[in-house]
Amino acid sequence: MAELLWSLQDSQIVARFQRRCGLFPALDEGGEEYIVKNYFYYYLFRFSAALGQEVFYITFLPFTHWNIDPYLSRRLVMIWVLVMYVGQVTKDILKWPRPSSPSIVKLEKRVIAEFGMPSTHAMAATAISFTLLISTMDRYQYPFGLGLTMAVVFSGLVCLSRLYTGMHTVLDVLGGVLITVFLIVLTYPAWTLIDCLDSASPLFPVCVLVVPFFLCYNYPVSDYYSPTRADTTTILAAGAGVAIGFWINHFFQLVSKPAESLPVIQNIPPLTTDMLVLGLTKFIVGIVLILLVRQLVQNLSLQVLYSWFKVVTRNKEARRRLEIEVPYKFVTYTSVGICATTFVPMLHRFLGLL
Repeated sequence: MAELLWSLQDSQIVARFQRRCGLFPALDEGGEEYIVKNYFYYYLFRFSAALGQEVFYITFLPFTHWNIDPYLSRRLVMIWVLVMYVGQVTKDILKWPRPSSPSIVKLEKRVIAEFGMPSTHAMAATAISFTLLISTMDRYQYPFGLGLTMAVVFSGLVCLSRLYTGMHTVLDVLGGVLITVFLIVLTYPAWTLIDCLDSASPLFPVCVLVVPFFLCYNYPVSDYYSPTRADTTTILAAGAGVAIGFWINHFFQLVSKPAESLPVIQNIPPLTTDMLVLGLTKFIVGIVLILLVRQLVQNLSLQVLYSWFKVVTRNKEARRRLEIEVPYKFVTYTSVGICATTFVPMLHRFLGLL
């Protein structure tokens, strides 16, 4: 067993996979960093890698909330937050390095400073795809085989992209998938509680803010700076904002509650031109408002923290300090989560888009 695990951690497997897919390191050190001989695999896996990054989740999850099913979106967000937090913390506890070999091409420079085990891309993709499958198979009528195939293809492409980009070994990816499967099985009996979060006590927002902030502020200390703590704070804050947004909607009766909660069998409506235009309009309006709120709150929170700690404005290094990075990230993305679940639907209603 030990030999098998060691072989799966072998960086040369990653290098051979890259070669089979037409990705080679450049021979001359002064020129290009790598050579692409098969652009189909190159664009396929670069696109697949993006499906596990922030750009996908900041678009897919809000789109699901505004255009498909808010309650389904909340389940996805909560499971995504749990899985990502466990994955990020596990990385910084185990401190397993990423694949290191001169023969490996590394396509993502930003995350090189992070540790490798487990692959949080693999965890997020597996969590999103199979939580979506499990939550919709009893709510919407569609061929289960089709849904299962789509979940496997989506998560599989993201997992393979981690090898192609040179960011993870096979063991990193398998570890991420297995941890996610374990968390899904462990938490599944409690999923129905997620649907009742909006009816919690008035103390619920306090707990939702205090607990994630405490976890972020007490994140495992690393020997050197990596974006892991900042990413974890972003994820937990967004999840806290979503939970508070749903609580606000229920407590102040800003939205009408569906007649029946999950699960309810529904037919998937056919996609028409009018529905597509309406969905894209709601999405664009929502994203614009979210980006405005994000920029405004980020600037204000940084100004306050810089003034409080007497730091020179626009000092990028200061942003990495614990007492600045965690509060400004947490306040910013909590605001984004609240905006996405409360103020964007209110704006949609005001514009007649609901």
